[in-house]
Amino acid sequence: MESSALLFNQLKAADPFFLLAGPNVIESEEHVLYMAKHIKSVAAKVGLPLVFKSSFDKANRTSSKSFRGPGMAEGLKILEKVKATYDIPIVTDVHETIQCEAVGRVADIIQIPAFLCRQTDLLVAAARTGKIINIKKGQFCASSVMENSAEKVRLAGNPHVMVCERGTMFGYNDLIVDPRNLEWMREANCPVVADVTHALQQPAGRKLEGGGVASGGLRELIPCIARTAVAVGVDGLFMEVHNDPLNSPVDGPTQWPLRHLEELLEELVAIARASKGKQQLKIDLTPYHL
Repeated sequence: MESSALLFNQLKAADPFFLLAGPNVIESEEHVLYMAKHIKSVAAKVGLPLVFKSSFDKANRTSSKSFRGPGMAEGLKILEKVKATYDIPIVTDVHETIQCEAVGRVADIIQIPAFLCRQTDLLVAAARTGKIINIKKGQFCASSVMENSAEKVRLAGNPHVMVCERGTMFGYNDLIVDPRNLEWMREANCPVVADVTHALQQPAGRKLEGGGVASGGLRELIPCIARTAVAVGVDGLFMEVHNDPLNSPVDGPTQWPLRHLEELLEELVAIARASKGKQQLKIDLTPYHL
């Protein structure tokens, strides 16, 4: 818990924001190490604290035929190697209570997927690891739900919790990002993160050759959503990044190209530093006369 408190306080104090970034899923040890090396270099260059992200199992893929990752045992070994090789903290997600203890031995931040953000047993099991918990807001949830989810973690004895906006369902195959949520989620009394890549998914919106569907996405709008988020004053950004997004086996349409990461982050840092989004503007409603 002591190391979690140290990292949590470092992230809370990040100026202007911290970064959770990496490829959506572990494709291979070689690929994850490559991505970690280059993302760490970029983050250091632009002056952002980095937590490296990748998943060992994508349990909620649209199709049962889709690539899911190497599984927990192999995936945690790879993430542990990333952590040791590049001396960076790790964030990865869990889907079941039985995964939490093992994941907590490797990950510095345990992420709760959006679909599972209200699952009390999962939140409590993750909280009891003592690691920082990042809760994705469900696509079906109002921002106020995150107050209750964060409180479940705290009541389990873990004060180190963050909440993350990742878009809201807008019809059947689309998401919309409501910037008001970035403000309202502060009511959870913890750091607010904006997932600027998953927020641009088009769930089950892409038909596949031979039948079936997969999630599409609007990669070209990632800068738009990211600019909005940092101007509002979020504490952290979550971005999935890939060196070859067109050939990524998972969420290719919403992964940001590695070659453009530095360029985008430099702009976002500049916007965040110019904005007063983290400062509450006091509105005076007393009569005003010139």
